[in-house]
Parts: sequence; structure tokens; C-alpha cells
Amino acid sequence: MSKKIFFIGFLIFHITIYSQVYKYNSIENGKNIENRILIDDSYFVQTKLEFPNKKFIMTRGGYYKKSDIGFKVLFEFNSNYKNDSITDLIIDNVNRLSNKNKVSKKSETIEGKWLMAGRIREGIEKRRDLNRSRKTMKFLIDGFFQWIAFDTEDFRFFGSGGGSYTSKNNNYIERIDFFSRDNNKVGKVLSFNYTIKGNDWYHKGFSSSGNPLHEIWSYRN
Repeated sequence: MSKKIFFIGFLIFHITIYSQVYKYNSIENGKNIENRILIDDSYFVQTKLEFPNKKFIMTRGGYYKKSDIGFKVLFEFNSNYKNDSITDLIIDNVNRLSNKNKVSKKSETIEGKWLMAGRIREGIEKRRDLNRSRKTMKFLIDGFFQWIAFDTEDFRFFGSGGGSYTSKNNNYIERIDFFSRDNNKVGKVLSFNYTIKGNDWYHKGFSSSGNPLHEIWSYRN
């Protein structure tokens, strides 16, 4: 079932928000909530965490289009789908996020949306079918990242994590702010070597569990 709700609270100053990252706090059911918004010129992700312990609550996102009253997001994932059945969202006043809520850092050359495309084991590439509904996507924008594992066919949600990142001299470093599967991973710093070949991002290092990995991510338009 599709439900349309209004995302409110952005009624301060008119600014252009393409390719920006925002944070703001709210109180919901007596809890302090940190809201994170990652948005580029076509994709929107909202994540809610308990504040200040960064315990994951929910995340949802997808491609958006302009509508008469704002922006309409067609969700590819909604971690709370089993409870609310929401598959789309009308965002009014999305252009009125305040500058005081903007936390964007310096943009990086590897920013964008990337799909997990495969792994390298013993020097051999094992590729995934990127057209299948089961996806793992990493969204990098303005010094922040979030990965989400989901299925677009039935809205199954498998996990998400995110935080801040830097990339320099083919070294990519993630600082984990939240992890839906294990809150004990919050605060970990992961370092990877990477190379870009065409539309592929080769990513080598160790996972948050300490296991070696050599991943291939493919750029998503």
C-alpha cells in the first residue's frame, strides 16, 4: 500500500539543497532523535537514530521527482515497511532546510551512488547481476556515506550503516556513526585502498568485523 505523508520542519530559509547533507534533532515518543538527510540531484535518504547513542531506528529512500507541492520520493527501501507500508513520500518545503542544519563537508571525487558489483577472491572477479532486485548500495556525498542492503521487489530490508569518510591518495577511510546490525560497531574507523577503473570502484581492506575483503562497486546513475 502506498501512503503519502508530509515531511515537515523545514520552514526557515530558502536555499538550493542539491548534493547536501543535513542533520536536525526532534523529539518522538519521548525520545531524542537525530535525523539525517542525504540528498543529491535525484536521490533522497532519510535516517533516524536515537540521540546521543546513535542507536539505529529506521531509514528510507529512493529517487525523487518534482511535484506541484514539493518533491515526491518513490522509495526503493523502507526499513519500517512491515509496520507502515509506506512506499512513497511527498516532501513539502524541501528547499527550506536551514543552513544551520547543513553538515556537508568537502566534496570528494568518489562521491555518488555505488552498487555492490562483486568481489575478488584469489585474484578472480566474481560479478553480481546489477539488474536483480536484491541490491547493496553505498551513497557517498559531501564527506558522508551510507550503505543500504535492500530488495526493491518486496521491500525487504537487510541492514544499513553510515558515517563520515575521507579519500586521498587512493586511501579511503570510513568512520562509523551507526550500524543497524550491531551498535557496538559505532566509532570504528576502517581504512581501504581503492582504485577507479571506468565505472568500477575497487575497494580493498578489512570489514568492521576484521575480515579481509576486496569488493567491486559500480557507479549508479
